[in-house]
Amino acid sequence: MSSYQDRKLLKWNGFYLSEHTRQLAVSKAKKVHIWPAKIAMDKRRIDQILYEAQLKDRWIAIQKEEVDEEGHYFPDIIGKIQGYDELGIYLANQKVDYDEIRNVAFTTVPKWSELEE
Repeated sequence: MSSYQDRKLLKWNGFYLSEHTRQLAVSKAKKVHIWPAKIAMDKRRIDQILYEAQLKDRWIAIQKEEVDEEGHYFPDIIGKIQGYDELGIYLANQKVDYDEIRNVAFTTVPKWSELEE
């Protein structure tokens, strides 16, 4: 008899599915990209844009006043306003407090027929 020892999960450490490899590449690309700081807007202008976005059901892009450990801004949060309360708005399935908003602007989302593969 042979004294074969099964390596169990150790043999799978180097094996990645193509979907996983693609996700890793996208994640790496996002980390490499540096999002520029947008102009800090005053509260009055932010309120005007949020009001119009809610009233007319328009897409907006919000840059939060939050930076990573290297001082870089995160990608904009893009979507339509889903709701709000006295502290902030709900957008793209997350809450953004009013005092976290650095910049807000109307944006458009490309139609699915315009997207490239």
